[in-house]
Amino acid sequence: MNVRPDNLASETIYSVEAVRRIDRAAIDGGIPGYTLMTRAAQAALDYAIERYPDARRWQIVCGGGNNAGDGYVLARLAADRGIAVSVVALIDPQRLSGDAQTAYADFAAAGGEMTSNGALDAEADLLVDALLGSGLERDVGGRFADAVAALEAHPAPKLALDIPTGIHGDTGGVMGVALHADATITFVGLKSGLFLGEGPAHCGEVRFADLDVPDDRKAQIEGVMRRIAPAAFAQVLPPRPRAAHKGDFGHVVIVGGGPGMPGAVRLAGAAALRAGAGLVSIATHPSHHAGVIAGRPELMCHAVEEPDELGSLLANADTVALGPGLGKSDWAVALFEHVTATETPLVLDADALNLLAERDCRARDWILTPHPGEASRLTGSSTAEIQADRIGALEALEERYGGTVVLKGAGTLTSADSGPPWLCTAGNPGMASPGMGDVLTGIIAALRAQGLDAETAAAIGVEIHARAGDAAARRGQRGLLASDLIEEIRTWVNP
Repeated sequence: MNVRPDNLASETIYSVEAVRRIDRAAIDGGIPGYTLMTRAAQAALDYAIERYPDARRWQIVCGGGNNAGDGYVLARLAADRGIAVSVVALIDPQRLSGDAQTAYADFAAAGGEMTSNGALDAEADLLVDALLGSGLERDVGGRFADAVAALEAHPAPKLALDIPTGIHGDTGGVMGVALHADATITFVGLKSGLFLGEGPAHCGEVRFADLDVPDDRKAQIEGVMRRIAPAAFAQVLPPRPRAAHKGDFGHVVIVGGGPGMPGAVRLAGAAALRAGAGLVSIATHPSHHAGVIAGRPELMCHAVEEPDELGSLLANADTVALGPGLGKSDWAVALFEHVTATETPLVLDADALNLLAERDCRARDWILTPHPGEASRLTGSSTAEIQADRIGALEALEERYGGTVVLKGAGTLTSADSGPPWLCTAGNPGMASPGMGDVLTGIIAALRAQGLDAETAAAIGVEIHARAGDAAARRGQRGLLASDLIEEIRTWVNP
């Protein structure tokens, strides 16, 4: 079996410039700019009423450009709905131009309430950020920084239009200061800054409105990332044939568990079983043999003293996962050298990545799964540099080591031969706990052994892991254990 859909169901994420091009294509295709602005404001109004149904006193803080235009139209539409709404103008509306000027003129003609002294309404129960939008290229300063500080200090919830002020639309970096919004509604196309860097921490819940821009206006404009859509699970994980047997679903061999570290291979093995692998074998240090079997009797466990003892296991493996709890001892190095010399598809994690960082080698058919610290060692860049440019770091890892790369962390990225990298937006901070990477390794290895190509196994595996983590965190993120995910995996591999 070799599962590889030609078009894995996905959602495209764009650069700010690409969204501008889509916007321009829509206008050139016959949708007036002011119509798009009105649709954006209407979408924001509907979302705000849905999310904050009890908020009846709104204040919209407007800056310049089309982001301010969205704010003025929103104020007019909200007033039409009977909401008490006022606007704080940081830029003289007479200085606006184009559609933004039209938006202000319509707002003023409707008798809109406005103040230019910068003071926020202490009684407002919803604040709307329409200051700068996604085109920001320099640090926020002066009265705009003061406005952000005032918004931050106000107790009312904050809704950002397009992207919170101060967040770079492409990188998600904080440009001097940035608003922490409770929710963000973004328009026309999803921007990468909503999902990278500090973007997720500042955006709150993200709602997308495409403003009815036809798909053909986007067809020729390439994205910078993609998100897997729910339909993709059914594409690659169809119901099993009634006559299936365990030999149809691959044999995963997990190599690791150096002295004193048996837990990692047990977690990886259990995850591989729950992700549907037909057979899972553990090759580990002899001191752990009995403990691994006792913890999960469905696993086949092999005590390995020397690399040559792996011979028959590797010969019968469909995928080998190398690294969980491996260590860096002479025993670990010998196993690393032996396993990476095989032609079997590999998944490398943990200490296997640390050993790889000390060597100069590439492979076509392996999946590397570094967290930012491991990526730092693999590339020679600092962890801060990795986090500041995660897409660039992903490309550097793929260029240097080959294969498929999963750069873990908030907004895990997976490299792709089929187009832009895959971005996972599921997951939660509770997953920053020991053993989570071992569970991910087991899931990816199991999917690879079941016939998915490396890219699809990695991207879908990341999604399953993250969604299982979210399901396991329903009772709370603090105290979430990697083993809590094991039972949840089963839901996501049976779409």
